Amino acid sequence: MTTFQLDKAHSSVAFQVRHMMISKAKGEFTNFDVEVQGDINELESLKVKATIDAASIDTKNADRDNHLRSADFFDVENYPTITFVSESVRKLSDTEYEVTGKLTIRGVTRTETFKVEYNGQVKNPLTGGISVGFDVEGTINREDYGLVWNVALETGGFLVGKEVKILASFEFALS
Repeated sequence: MTTFQLDKAHSSVAFQVRHMMISKAKGEFTNFDVEVQGDINELESLKVKATIDAASIDTKNADRDNHLRSADFFDVENYPTITFVSESVRKLSDTEYEVTGKLTIRGVTRTETFKVEYNGQVKNPLTGGISVGFDVEGTINREDYGLVWNVALETGGFLVGKEVKILASFEFALS
């Protein structure tokens, strides 16, 4: 069994969503934790639990962030965390995997599958220990989780897109 210690300084959970049908609004969650259990030499054995503080959303716009924290979107007073608990890891190639699990946002739990790129292992020159990295990518429909607020545009379409692209990168120290 490998012990994984998340290196938060070199990890991120970001997202992007269509804005007014013409651009992408981007943001990140600044407070999160990822627990991994299993054998680093057998990635299909890994069990993952990610917990995100929904109130830590940061889009570089305070008014928008406050709106996203409100009952119109994440309703952080009633649903303070977003969680993902893996159910399976499937190997696609030496570096590409799919992880399927239960994603819970705003009290709604659905099965989602994310693509994972395993970036390998390296000896950390600062600590002498081994570090590993993973990049995670996927798309979810925000309306599936009760995030349905929107405004119709005069020219057609909506202010906020339904599809949210998730882009995460994690680095772990191993022991």
